[in-house]
Amino acid sequence: MSPLRGNALTMGVDRSLYMGEMPASGWHCHAAPVLLLGLSGRFALHRAPGQFEHCHSALVDAGVWHLFDPCGERVALVYLEPDAPEARALRTVLASAGGVMLDMARPVVSRSATETALHSFDLPRLLQCGVPDAVPPLDARVARSLQALRQPQAARMGRGDLAAGVHLSASRFNHLFRAEMGVSLRSYRVWSQVRLAMAGLALSPRLTDAALHGDFADSAHFSRMFRQTFGMTPSSITRPLRSVTLLR
Repeated sequence: MSPLRGNALTMGVDRSLYMGEMPASGWHCHAAPVLLLGLSGRFALHRAPGQFEHCHSALVDAGVWHLFDPCGERVALVYLEPDAPEARALRTVLASAGGVMLDMARPVVSRSATETALHSFDLPRLLQCGVPDAVPPLDARVARSLQALRQPQAARMGRGDLAAGVHLSASRFNHLFRAEMGVSLRSYRVWSQVRLAMAGLALSPRLTDAALHGDFADSAHFSRMFRQTFGMTPSSITRPLRSVTLLR
């Protein structure tokens, strides 16, 4: 198999899947929890300089600094938006584990079966640990602000505008957003813009067009924010990317 064949990005409303090969990242953290899964072997996860583990899978919470080295293996990365039911259900479990849980996914016995579960985002089928069923509903005011943030050309809405839209003061809205989402509004705004830009690749493979879709000033701004978010340049992911699928 060619090392670049089959790299694909699938994006839903509150979750995303990248599957394929990728270079090692630099140090980074982002505003969404991620399931890292080695499909063909073990990878290395660095949690601090000089401290790393080789594992087949890892759950990494939002806001946790880490360095991910696939070690040449084919991997899958499942990003859950902080408001996704599974992310909200796992938040307490991840917090009690210090933000990282190693080898929590079921072993890859059948690659095709695992990839089917990945494409359907079936976490109960992928994880050995149970995903709690009872999840408190997301505050309606935060849910409304997310609808605005996830629309193209809306990611630059200021905290004051978002707060006014749900009839709260800016400081109260910021506190509510962090309490409900587990991340700050500022970090989530960057994440949402990068995510919008990546979704734009379904319309055009050009980074300039993707940057505009994410409401970045230009491709250089997009590249800086992408590197800050994922620890690598966007071209290191987009050049080998063979398909981008948007789910509704």
